[in-house]
Amino acid sequence: MAYVISDDCISCGACAAQCPAEAITEGDSHFEISADACLDCGACADQCPVEAISAE
Repeated sequence: MAYVISDDCISCGACAAQCPAEAITEGDSHFEISADACLDCGACADQCPVEAISAE
């Protein structure tokens, strides 16, 4: 089960900096997580200041 980023994302990049799989990239409106690359570790969710990341 991969993590996902909601529309609440403020595009700060804190999650991308913490992702050990480099599965997070900047999308058109906010950052996005590649479900295929996500390790389900939760490191990104712990860093999100607006709690926009959750398990799918």
